Amino acid sequence: MAAPDYIKKMPQSVADWVDGRRVEEVECVIADMAGISRGKAMPSKKFGREERIFMPQSIFFQTIDGQYVDMEIENQWVEADMLLVPDYSTSCAAPWAGDVTLQVIHDVLNMDGTPVGLVPRNVLKRVLGLYKAEGWTPVVAPELEFYLTKPNLNPNDPVEPPMARTGRRVASRQAYSMVAVDDYGKVIDDIYDFAEAQGYEIDTIIQEGGAGQIEINLVHGDPLKLADQVFYFKRMIREAAFRNDCYATFMAKPMQDEPGSAMHIHHSVLGLDGKNIFNADGQPTELFYNFLAGLQKYVPNAIALFAPYVNSYRRYVASGSAPINLEWGEDNRTTGIRVPLSSPEARRVENRVVGMDCNPYLGIAASLACGYLGMKQGLKPRGPMTGEAYDADHGLPRSLLGGLDSFERAPELREVLGNDFSDVYSALKRHEAEAFLQVISPWEREHLLLNV
Repeated sequence: MAAPDYIKKMPQSVADWVDGRRVEEVECVIADMAGISRGKAMPSKKFGREERIFMPQSIFFQTIDGQYVDMEIENQWVEADMLLVPDYSTSCAAPWAGDVTLQVIHDVLNMDGTPVGLVPRNVLKRVLGLYKAEGWTPVVAPELEFYLTKPNLNPNDPVEPPMARTGRRVASRQAYSMVAVDDYGKVIDDIYDFAEAQGYEIDTIIQEGGAGQIEINLVHGDPLKLADQVFYFKRMIREAAFRNDCYATFMAKPMQDEPGSAMHIHHSVLGLDGKNIFNADGQPTELFYNFLAGLQKYVPNAIALFAPYVNSYRRYVASGSAPINLEWGEDNRTTGIRVPLSSPEARRVENRVVGMDCNPYLGIAASLACGYLGMKQGLKPRGPMTGEAYDADHGLPRSLLGGLDSFERAPELREVLGNDFSDVYSALKRHEAEAFLQVISPWEREHLLLNV
């Protein structure tokens, strides 16, 4: 059977996976503010006709709990359409589907062909455009931490680790244990198979410190492509878990007594000559220190993008294996900003503050924005931390509302990300934070009901 003409515009991995089979369906997808896949599915023949695809802009006014936020935006609720244009380079399989199904991420444009500024993928493109104007090409490598859990059918019940091969619950604090990885080998096998079908390479998979907590490291590369990959991987990993009767969660802190899940981001920047601008004659450059200082200054302002939910801030406790401040150090995992061991040519900066619950486009965009501002402003970092940074003062906002206050006090950061986007993002997150304050927790009922 002849492949549809549009297959020729897609990566070779798509043609290899289809392998003469009939493509039944194509999913035309974008990431919303939360990073959730939204879009339209259609028969292969309809997609092949390249008809124009529209979606209402109102999806970017929706909170994580499905509410819509009313803002002082002219004609906000006329449900104006956005134009979706396929980015064929992002095409990949949906190998868990019953029929032969493809996914294609779409560019989102206004009717005049300009990018819609509210779209997270366009926010990242905006930041990358600022780097390009300086002759810089950023390179990133995200690390994905997540938990496999027992299916949680009642939200009022605590989340529990999955069952191991032994019939016992998976144990915690087994970092790098190969035996622990084998306990959920079938899920990992499906993750490998799905990734191969999608044409993606996984660098490493390890057991992290929590019960049922896994880390997947991705090969470094172009920030937009890596954000696309994380976007696809979140859905793919969930599907692999469902297939094996468990959940995969990217929630920052799903279990009270287990460590949180991060999306550490490694950064380096290439110049016009293709060489790392953080290195000169084997030594760190001024731009390297400027980038570090940009993270130190602006990460507190950007924390609402790295930690976008009320739950996110439960990670940042000294006993939780997550940073509590923005000290930096070489090969020091207690700092918020780490400089990993590497050759001088591969010198890079790791932002360890970012949570796995962030939208990958926004997390990468905001991290690069902080470093960009540091380089443009010629900022100088504090001296390196040589001991445990957990012993230093807490230097991050402690709540989502505090993070949003900090975000709104950084006009230069908001300008880099786009003011219209920043206004809508702040409004959505304030709505979510206020909605959470209306919920009475078990802790309050246990300790306050009869004691105050």
